[in-house]
Amino acid sequence: MTDAVLTHLKNDRDNIIGRLKELVRAPSVSTDSAYAEGMKEARKILNSRLKLSGFENISELEAGGHPAVYAEWLGAPGAPTFIVYGHYDVQPPDPLDKWHSPPFEPDIRENRLYGRGVSDDKGPSSIALETLSAFLAVEGRLPVNVRILLEGEEETGSVTLRALLEKYSDTLAADAVLSADGARWRADLASVNVGSRGNSRCELALRTAGKDLHSGRFGGAVRNALHEMSALLASLHHSDGRVAVAGYYDDVEELDAGERQRIAAIPFDEPGFFEAIKGTSHGEPGYSTLERLWVRPTLEINGMWGGYIGEGSKTVTPCEAFAKLTTRLVPGQDPAKVGSALAAHLRAHCPTGVELSIALDRGGSAAYMVPKAHPLLIAAEMAIESALGAVPVRVRVGGSLPLSYIVKDTLGLDTIMLSFSTADEDFHAPNEFFRLSAIDDGVAAWVRLLRILGEQTPGLYTPFKTISKPEGIKSHDRA
Repeated sequence: MTDAVLTHLKNDRDNIIGRLKELVRAPSVSTDSAYAEGMKEARKILNSRLKLSGFENISELEAGGHPAVYAEWLGAPGAPTFIVYGHYDVQPPDPLDKWHSPPFEPDIRENRLYGRGVSDDKGPSSIALETLSAFLAVEGRLPVNVRILLEGEEETGSVTLRALLEKYSDTLAADAVLSADGARWRADLASVNVGSRGNSRCELALRTAGKDLHSGRFGGAVRNALHEMSALLASLHHSDGRVAVAGYYDDVEELDAGERQRIAAIPFDEPGFFEAIKGTSHGEPGYSTLERLWVRPTLEINGMWGGYIGEGSKTVTPCEAFAKLTTRLVPGQDPAKVGSALAAHLRAHCPTGVELSIALDRGGSAAYMVPKAHPLLIAAEMAIESALGAVPVRVRVGGSLPLSYIVKDTLGLDTIMLSFSTADEDFHAPNEFFRLSAIDDGVAAWVRLLRILGEQTPGLYTPFKTISKPEGIKSHDRA
């Protein structure tokens, strides 16, 4: 049977792409104050579209950082209420010289739309918003109640999201969260994300003298800040890839044999995976590549700098060095405890005569796992199968979605990811792109999901934590 809403979306495809281009042109980089006007521009575009679509109570929610865009439609009495989440902020475009087209001038090449933020997360968020708007345009209503939350700080670790959720807890009352962020694993395999790793950040500053020194007059007689930083960072790992920080693995929840077998059964071209990135396998011994990516913690050096890095040579013994670190955390690990262990290691390995400053993430986010029989997860699987013609496999996300843990901790709600960006689309890197075919897959899945949610048994989500096996949904119930 033809779905009128889906037909409307298919006929409007060119306009959907045009509106996505307009949003990508807004340089909404949240981490750099130089892009403040770009952030405002993105909010203005979103506010205008939500108003034209027929949403109500459109506003900007603030909690000390970049505002979130909010809107609602609550015209389905007796139906569940879902927060539909996305984010409008993007990563910095640097290095600019690596882009084949300007990052904020979207360009279509070979059925791909290129531009900063197009995959993470403006494309996936647009799919969700366009689908909701199509329901209102065609049928004048939604099958369920919806509260839209478009965050402006996801790319900076959602630093004020917890405060925002606490401040607006009444406004955000809902049964569950449906996230347009999170990314699907592969474009050629139907999948649903059921877990994400946590994340926390750390910045280091190291000083060895009062000023930079002439490397001829002082070299060999004083400490070099870059030498000391290099040695300090090298102490964080064993040569085989294991993290060397004492206590780092203490609280990690180990996989049982059944879960390891399920991961091993997922179709995965390991040689092709490494060939695509021109890299080689390296990591914690005793675990497969997918296990290292999804269920094992990491400690990454994201940047190190100091001294002279300009063109040509400058014979200097630098007095300062800096570094940025991040962790990816798995179930069982507490961000604060891991941060304390990391700081203790760094101080213990810092030599006498070196001044070390450590700035730990003030919050961080823990890992998150969706309850195996959550009714929204099962509905999402049914929608994906209907749209793509294949039963989705359950996979995890190596990256982090701070929202999932924070919203569970503050509002008690679970989050299901229904994103149609793909992990290979170079988000956070030059030449980020979004497959235009994802628009077709995405709107089909979102339309079907909203239909399924509108047909669910009333009261299914209240409270879900007491339900071991949801009633009202008969298939796809996989414990």
